[in-house]
Amino acid sequence: MSTDSPRAIPNTLTIAGMDPSGGAGILADVKAMSALGAYACAVVAALTAQNTQAVTDISPVNAQFVRAQIDTLFADVEIHAVKIGMLGQTGVIEVVADRLGHYKPPHLVLDPVMVAKSGDLLLEQKAVGALREQLLPLATIITPNLPEAGVLLEMRSVETVREMRRVAERLRNLMTHGGHRWVLLKGGHLPGNDTIDVLHDGDKMIELPGHRIPTRNTHGTGCTLSAALTALLPQMDSVIDATRAAKEYLVAAIASADMLKVGQGHGPVHHFHKLWAGKPLQ
Repeated sequence: MSTDSPRAIPNTLTIAGMDPSGGAGILADVKAMSALGAYACAVVAALTAQNTQAVTDISPVNAQFVRAQIDTLFADVEIHAVKIGMLGQTGVIEVVADRLGHYKPPHLVLDPVMVAKSGDLLLEQKAVGALREQLLPLATIITPNLPEAGVLLEMRSVETVREMRRVAERLRNLMTHGGHRWVLLKGGHLPGNDTIDVLHDGDKMIELPGHRIPTRNTHGTGCTLSAALTALLPQMDSVIDATRAAKEYLVAAIASADMLKVGQGHGPVHHFHKLWAGKPLQ
């Protein structure tokens, strides 16, 4: 019998926006983290009026209240990994960068949320520079999709895997704070049926192949992947292993999405596909 002690259950934190439909934002993050064996905490950084079809309104959260949430949580709970999602405005970005720079969590996953699945803008244009200059250097790994990468680099969105490699290199060069930093450039916007992701650390360039799954229920895929990665980084031996496992989880969640009947637009992925496997719809 093995004498190895089991890994402790990690405490993870999502700092992101609230999607009332539960498909994206902190509710989706908490679901993904919980499904993957982490204890999830959350700091609300923005509020949205949103369903599977549209974002109808956005209400910012006061930056000093975001600071209070973070400081109060870290004063009591040891946080092993943090995911940053929708922050919405410059003041919140500055506060989050300041407090996480102070607390220095072991793992920091930055999902640079800018546009909702519906096409609605979720980040002020003037806030992009603050995100690029203050948060990217703190991140263990960033997880932009192709349009987000284009905004961060002030260039058009690329359309080939060859171009993705060059973009991953340029993004990695923005993460200049030292240490081992990674870029996971997501290829879900590539034309055709391939959804190849590129993982790069300044040295290794790893392609993670995938294929498009025929479903419209893909709301919150980016949130779910970054949250899964946040849950898995403290539990696995390498960023590469955690990334592969997070993508495997997301693919299964998308493949099971049609089991759910949520809304009339782009429905959520099935975060609990393993736990609810075989259970009939009521």
